Amino acid sequence: MKTIEELHKIRKDKREELDLRVNTKSDTREKHILVCHGTGCTSSKSPEILKRFREILKEKDIKNVRVIKTGCFGLCAKGPIVIIRPEDTFYAMVTPDDCEEIIQTHIIEGNKVERLLCKDIDGNVVDRLDDLAFYKKQKRIALKNCGVINPEEIDEYIAFDGYLALEKVLTEMKPDEVINIIKESGIRGRGGAGFPTGKKWELTKAYEDKQKYVVCNADEGDPGAFMDRSILEGDPHSVLEAMAIAGYTIGANKGFIYVRAEYPIAVQRLKIAISQARDYGILGKNIFGTDFSFDIEIRLGAGAFVCGEETALLESIEGKRGQPRLKPPYPAEHGLWGKPTLINNVETYANIAQIILKGSKWYSSIGTENSKGTKVFALGGNVNNIGLVEVPMGTTLREIVYDIGGGIPNGRDFKAAQTGGPSGGCIPKEHLDTPIDYESLKEIGSMMGSGGLIVMDDTKCMVSLAKFYLEFTVSESCGKCTPCRIGTKRMLEILEKLCNGEGSESDIYKLEKLATNIQKSSICGLGQSAPNPVISTLKYFRDEFKEHAIDKECKTLECKALSKITIDEEKCKGCGLCQKHCPVNAIEGEAREKRTINQEKCIKCGTCLANCPFHAIG
Repeated sequence: MKTIEELHKIRKDKREELDLRVNTKSDTREKHILVCHGTGCTSSKSPEILKRFREILKEKDIKNVRVIKTGCFGLCAKGPIVIIRPEDTFYAMVTPDDCEEIIQTHIIEGNKVERLLCKDIDGNVVDRLDDLAFYKKQKRIALKNCGVINPEEIDEYIAFDGYLALEKVLTEMKPDEVINIIKESGIRGRGGAGFPTGKKWELTKAYEDKQKYVVCNADEGDPGAFMDRSILEGDPHSVLEAMAIAGYTIGANKGFIYVRAEYPIAVQRLKIAISQARDYGILGKNIFGTDFSFDIEIRLGAGAFVCGEETALLESIEGKRGQPRLKPPYPAEHGLWGKPTLINNVETYANIAQIILKGSKWYSSIGTENSKGTKVFALGGNVNNIGLVEVPMGTTLREIVYDIGGGIPNGRDFKAAQTGGPSGGCIPKEHLDTPIDYESLKEIGSMMGSGGLIVMDDTKCMVSLAKFYLEFTVSESCGKCTPCRIGTKRMLEILEKLCNGEGSESDIYKLEKLATNIQKSSICGLGQSAPNPVISTLKYFRDEFKEHAIDKECKTLECKALSKITIDEEKCKGCGLCQKHCPVNAIEGEAREKRTINQEKCIKCGTCLANCPFHAIG
């Protein structure tokens, strides 16, 4: 168990040692090779890279270089990523075979390995992380330690002011003072609904009971979302510290982190962090010598999307089937085992310590009038820089897609972006300059959600997209209420008819009517928001629905039953590349002649489109 004084000494000594991680002008002969150990890079052999670096350093008897595993750097499209500090050199797409060259050329000879330096969106080589366009418009608060510290070393977290906020709260502040700071900061829940965090803490504190609970919702179920996972993998102590602060504030002595078992790296690092915090006396009895005691346990979820809904999550923690409860009463009054319970998601907790240390005015100065602070997004789909981004609220979609995301691959046009996953909506091209905040997204028929942001180019069929999200919702419905269980199934059947060429214009109106009824009558947020992708695509892409229903045509060729690929005679140059690559010999014509497609043989695979250099096929 560590005293406050001992923690201060660790913070001072360790920070001096790690200053080169954040100070690129640090005057030190020691170098740190940072190797990303987030899920993405781990799947691309980053553990082998780290092991190989250590082996080479040992073989060459190099003493002044340390190899550090870190969390996600964010730019997942360039992984595995290796960064060398203090010079901040960014190496992209590194393999275990590159380690020898990096040690010999960079560490021993003092020269950079040019072929491994990252290329920016303009094609120019960038040798420093901070010079990449991907990072220039970001502001990291929730992600501030990700890619900087070793998440499995509590001393490194302490070095960067870790657990200083908890110390301040326990030794200097009363619970109401903490609540006032959180309220004044303006932070809202990052799990999707955007409920004011300080208000939720205040409501839970107001209910008197000898036993209360603090819960972290880490059940991140949206397709393509990996924000919470990355925070837990890269900075787990930030969540533990915030939960302890919340426990003190509302009068709870027990916390639970509900995390899906599909996140093995996150789960393992949480276990390590909790064990370390207990060893240091930061979790357990009489923390920092005060009367406050608090401990945390992990509960593994089986991956049910509905368990992201707070009351279904509580049911699951209690060992029951994950189904939503009728509200009211709300968890603040009647939560875990009938006791007052505070529930926030990972990203919300990751902001708390910084708000306590830097103040509510600092935090509320970031963002927009009604949406304060930053938001973390998992940027995916048809965008060059796939990865994890954190931007101030109010940043426009255009800035995220083009300035940070690097635009659309292969010169294609932007068509839409889906925010909020299966609960959200599509944002079309005409709203690219919409500020990303709670109110602005709601006005155009979308929502913030937990932070998934899927970009789509002009090859995507919006009817097929709506069908994809309904398939997900139908499979994830808990079945408790009829509107969600049956209504979403009926909507899916209509969308399947449209995509198979069996639909009619009346089906479009049936979709709209069903969507409205399901929204109004479902028990929980899953059912209430399930129609959103259909409603928003109908609003902005109604012509595509009519083409499917009336013209029996899908111009994007995604719906195979409605697709017909043809060759434009005026554009065709007779090069024969399409014929050469066709897997079923459906393209006919002699050498140097214009080609035609035998529609009976064509399987609509799109190979000819991809190989035509003259864009003559469509």
